[in-house]
Amino acid sequence: MTSPKQISLGLSMRYLGYHAAAWRHPSADPDAASKLSHYRRVAETAERAKLDMVFLADGIGLRTRDEPPGALRRSHQVFELEPLTLLSALSSVTSRIGLVSTASTTYNEPYHIARKFASLDHLSGGRAGWNIVTSWSEVEARNFNREKHMDYDTRYERAAEFVSVVKGLWDSWEEDAPVFDKESGIMFDQSKMHTLFHKGKHFQVEGPLTIKRTPQGRPVLVQAGAAQQGMEIAAESADVVYSSHFDIASAKAYYDDLKSRLAKYGREREALKVMPGVTLFIGRTRAEAQAKYDELNALVAPELGLSYLYQTLGDLSGFDIDGPVPEPPNATIKSSAGRMLALARQKNLTIRQLYQTITPGFGGRCVVGTPKDIVDDMQAWVEGGAADGFNLCPPVLPHGLDEFVELVLPELRARGMFRTEYSGPTLRDHLGLARPRNRYAPA
Repeated sequence: MTSPKQISLGLSMRYLGYHAAAWRHPSADPDAASKLSHYRRVAETAERAKLDMVFLADGIGLRTRDEPPGALRRSHQVFELEPLTLLSALSSVTSRIGLVSTASTTYNEPYHIARKFASLDHLSGGRAGWNIVTSWSEVEARNFNREKHMDYDTRYERAAEFVSVVKGLWDSWEEDAPVFDKESGIMFDQSKMHTLFHKGKHFQVEGPLTIKRTPQGRPVLVQAGAAQQGMEIAAESADVVYSSHFDIASAKAYYDDLKSRLAKYGREREALKVMPGVTLFIGRTRAEAQAKYDELNALVAPELGLSYLYQTLGDLSGFDIDGPVPEPPNATIKSSAGRMLALARQKNLTIRQLYQTITPGFGGRCVVGTPKDIVDDMQAWVEGGAADGFNLCPPVLPHGLDEFVELVLPELRARGMFRTEYSGPTLRDHLGLARPRNRYAPA
């Protein structure tokens, strides 16, 4: 009998959880997103559960808009800490859990990113990971001395060169370059120091990086998104991809497409983990799980709920929210509006019911059910070739994580799908990934 595939599990810990009304949940501290104690509790719980990593998504501007008026002041997507500062603090109060953060290739320079994540890898003993994004909002551009965001193709062209430069800087020093010979006075073997001398379309970077090779060889590289250019960056360089799909069929198509691209870069399919995001509403019975889902949805103020429809369907604030979804009066993205309207018609949803399909999980995939239901779903995705693991996005933190650890994790372990102990000290060890070779070292 074939043993079940071991899965990878990460925890996304942005804001107060992934439900729009998370901050109003009875268990929630509305100010937790500004407190180290909150993140420490979450990270320590994730580490006790032997999860692979905690992850901090990030944006460098206030993306939430006051559309319709009254929505912004009801959102908890406004206060957050700078992630690398926070993860550096967490590295001193944890010892095994991976520490992954987003950083933009559009509003940073490669030397900054190479230096910061190499530092975090050393401080944490080999647990750092960089989530590569290009950023997408105009407000971020205006925070960084630009009137408009770079065009799509330029962003991804820049990102590809950016990642190449960062990887080159991380290879500045071979593993055994440090000598530390006090008697001879030799600090390092200079023949094993390598200056990059990169000159490209977007960057000119000399190097070398003033940080020795890191405990993992280099930090783990993570990528999110389904853009073709992003998938190429992932295929060439990423160790983990965070994906976002709502059904096994589309997730498998993406999984197969992405993994098929690795061969042209000389990589094996197993060198890249695909981890779809999922928000779980967990109950000992299905009725209990549904009640938890309904309880949070009832806490979403109409103005906030309508804001989740605004970008697609336009301003619906003048309509009865408990009435049918109208033809979009001023839809901005007609294709998305059509899909959303079709969903509303198919399920006979009111405006309120439609936004309640989006506000749990910030529009990501949700599973509502018992531990058995949830593990059945995970197993189906993994065995169906749609995932190597999952990026958990609890609706409320730390409450949702506690429920996962108490109720779902035992079911996963009973089926032999998840570890009971870490196999090594680094994030690469947790993910079962090989240590990368320095490009200058002998084969």
